[in-house]
Amino acid sequence: MTALQNSRTPAAAGTRSRKVLWGVVILLVAIGLAAVARRAYVLISPAQIASQPDVSRLAAARSLDAGFRAHRALTFLHIIPAFLFFSLMPFQFVPAIRRRHPEWHRWSGRLLLLLGAVIGVSALVMSFTMNIGGASETAATTLFAILFLLFLGFGFWNIRRRRIAAHREWMIRAFGVALGVAATRPIIGAFFAAGRLSPHEFFGAAFWLGFTTTLLGAEGWIHYSARHSAVSRNQFPDGTLLFFR
Repeated sequence: MTALQNSRTPAAAGTRSRKVLWGVVILLVAIGLAAVARRAYVLISPAQIASQPDVSRLAAARSLDAGFRAHRALTFLHIIPAFLFFSLMPFQFVPAIRRRHPEWHRWSGRLLLLLGAVIGVSALVMSFTMNIGGASETAATTLFAILFLLFLGFGFWNIRRRRIAAHREWMIRAFGVALGVAATRPIIGAFFAAGRLSPHEFFGAAFWLGFTTTLLGAEGWIHYSARHSAVSRNQFPDGTLLFFR
């Protein structure tokens, strides 16, 4: 009976929620890294991709790859920082790393802000030069690229003023937008599998769904954690970047 009661305590519920959050984050990070690796492979080895069987769905995917190859430099400028961003960001959320390695945490945070700026600006350029889904996709990628840059800027502004709690919230929102890129991949895959719409028809909807879902998830976690745990405003008084409590 005691074990059952303990499992219903707010602390136990918070632990379960954090585990679920971590599971979702790790899954999306893995999808994002895989997407970057696949895109890099296509750009480096286009001949091998072109030699694949001419199945209708593969042909549609290859037509998308051709668009990225036409803007190879811009694509690499976007995906290489994205790979580093997704690789480093989860470690910023580990409390033990923040406590035991504050210098690493601080410099990693600065690098992530720089990488995020490159990712956001290159995403804005790609929104208008590498459009696949028409005006709907351009509107989605432009809006969320701007939000991503604004969230990073607000996070930096607040940490410079030692406003740890506010900094934390803005960085969660920024990471939520970044994870939206990964969330669009299974959505796009589902549209491809259905085979009812062309990429031009469904890409815009996929990006709206992916970005909106992860940003709402980030906002939900901010409000949930605010109710279940207090963020210490005196932690890391030297200005060390703080993302998650």
